[in-house]
Amino acid sequence: MRVALPPDAELVGRLRDGDEAAFALLLDQWSPGMLRLARSFVSTPDSAAEVVQDTWMAVLQALDRFEGRSSLRTWVYRILVNTAKRRAARERRFVPMSSLRPAATGPTVDPDRFQGPDEPYPGHWRTLPSPWPDLVPSPEQRTLDAELQARLEDALAGLPERQRAVITLRDVQGRPAEEVCAILEISPANQRVLLHRARAHVRARLEVYLDAR
Repeated sequence: MRVALPPDAELVGRLRDGDEAAFALLLDQWSPGMLRLARSFVSTPDSAAEVVQDTWMAVLQALDRFEGRSSLRTWVYRILVNTAKRRAARERRFVPMSSLRPAATGPTVDPDRFQGPDEPYPGHWRTLPSPWPDLVPSPEQRTLDAELQARLEDALAGLPERQRAVITLRDVQGRPAEEVCAILEISPANQRVLLHRARAHVRARLEVYLDAR
C-alpha cells in the first residue's frame, strides 16, 4: 500500500536532518514520475535515469536553500526539468541538423474532418473520433492493452519536447495545470496550447488502431 508523504515542512525538516527513511520514501514515490518526465527531454532511458540521479544529488545539495515558495514536489521537478534541458542541449550538439524537425504550425486537426458551411452541421465532425484512451490504464487494462500502450509510448516519443513534457505531466501523471505551469515555467495559455497540440497528435496516431479495434 502506498504510504502517504508527510507535509512539506515536516518532510523538508527530516531530509535536512539526514533522515534516510524519509529520503527513501521520496525516492520510491517520485522517481518513477521523474524518470518518465526526464525521458520526454533526453534521447535514451539510460540518459533519463542519469538525469534523475543528478537531480536527486542537486536536491540534497540545495535543500538548505528551499524556501517553501512552491511545493516541494514542484521545486524538485523544476530542478529535474532544468537538469534534463541541460543534458538534452548537450545531446543535440551531436545530432545532425538535418534530423531536427521544425515545430508544427498548422492546424492540429485536418479541417476536412469537419463539415463545411454548405453542409447540415457546419463545423461539426463528419465522423466522431474514437474515444480518448486512458493514459494511465488500470492493471487489468494494462494486461489487455499492451499493444495500445506500446503505440501510445511511440506516439508520445514523436512529440516535440515541450508538448511531450506537458502531456506527460498532465495526462500521464495527472498533475494539475497550475503545477505544470510552475514546473515548466510557462504561462497558462501556453500550457493549454501545448497540451491541445500534443493530444491531437497522439489521438491522430492512435485512431487507426482504435478504429480497427
